[in-house]
Amino acid sequence: MRIDRRDMMAGALAGIGAGMGALLAGLPAMAAPTPWVKPPRLRAGDTVGLIEPAGFTDDNFDLDLVKDTITAMGLKSKAAPHLAGRYGYLAGTDKDRAADVNAMFADPEVRAVFAVRGGWGCARILPLLDFATIRKNPKLLVGFSDITALHLAFAAKAGFTTIHGPNAASSWGQYSWDAFRAVAFDGATPTFANPVGHEDRLAQRAGRIRTFRPGVARGRLLGGNLTVLTALMGTPWLPDFDGALLFIEDVGEQPYRIDRMLTQLSLAGVLGRVKGVIFGQCSDCGPGGPSYGGFTLSQVLQQHLEPLGIPAFQGAQFGHVANQYSLPIGIAAEMDATAGTVRLLESAVV
Repeated sequence: MRIDRRDMMAGALAGIGAGMGALLAGLPAMAAPTPWVKPPRLRAGDTVGLIEPAGFTDDNFDLDLVKDTITAMGLKSKAAPHLAGRYGYLAGTDKDRAADVNAMFADPEVRAVFAVRGGWGCARILPLLDFATIRKNPKLLVGFSDITALHLAFAAKAGFTTIHGPNAASSWGQYSWDAFRAVAFDGATPTFANPVGHEDRLAQRAGRIRTFRPGVARGRLLGGNLTVLTALMGTPWLPDFDGALLFIEDVGEQPYRIDRMLTQLSLAGVLGRVKGVIFGQCSDCGPGGPSYGGFTLSQVLQQHLEPLGIPAFQGAQFGHVANQYSLPIGIAAEMDATAGTVRLLESAVV
C-alpha cells in the first residue's frame, strides 16, 4: 500500500473506533478465557530458567552479564540447552527454541522463566509448545517486546499470570527492579506511576502523560508490543479482550504504521471490546521518511482512542525504555487516565 493512499484515508479513519459494536457479532471468536491461575512468587535462592525464544545472543560475555544480573536478584540461573544457539537471526531452530520453553516449564527445579531478549521469532514456535505441560506447571514468564507473543498465547492457552517486564538482558535500573520485586517477590499491589523529579528537559518530556479520555476503568491487564499483538490477529493464540485494560507499546515504528495497526485492532473489534487503553512508550517512533510532515504519534493515537469513549492515555513507563513497570498479564487492575496511573487490584502470585 502506498503512503499517499494512507494519507487520503486518514480523515475517514479518525472516527473508526466508534460504532464497532454492531459489527462484532460477525467476527471470529478469540480464545475463550480459562479459569485463571496465579504462579508461585519468587523467593531468594530460587532457580530461574533462561531462554531465548526469539533473537540470539551468541556472545558468552553478554550471557555471563545476564547470569550476574540474576545472581544480583538473589536468584540462581539455569541456562536452557540451546541458549547460545543461532540459526540465521534466530536463537536456534524453531524446534530447539520451543524445546527450551517446554523444558523450562517441565523442570521442577525451575521456579520462573526469564527471556534473555526479544527480537523476532516467538510466534514461529507457538504451534510447537506443549501447552498441556505448561498449563500444569504455572510459573512466571518474564520479558517484553517479541515475548508478547508468548504472553498472549499463555493467556489464551495456559490461563496463568505472566509478567510484561524487562528482559533478563535489560539494564534493570532501580526503578525497574523495585517494580519487579514488588510484583514477583512481594506479591504486592502497587500503583504504577511515571518517575518524577527529572532535572533535564528531555527526561521530563519522556515522563509526561497525555490524556485522550479522562476517567477510571477496571479490567484485567492484556497487551504488550503492538506489532506483535496485531500479527497474532486471526490466530488461536490471542486471548479474549472483552472488558480488558489494553496496554500497548512499540519501537521504531513511524506514525503511519501505528495508524495501520490501530486500524487493524479497530476493524478486528479489539478496541471495541476493551474498558480502557494505556499506551506506553514508543521509542524512535517519530515521523520520518515518506511520512515526514504527516500526523504525529499523539495525533494518530487521538484519532483512534478519543472516539472510543473510554479512559485512554499515552506515556506510561513501559516499553523499550530503561525504566519500566512490571505489568502482570491477566491480573485485575485499575487505570486512571487523568492521573496516568495503573493500580493492581490483586496480587499476581501466590
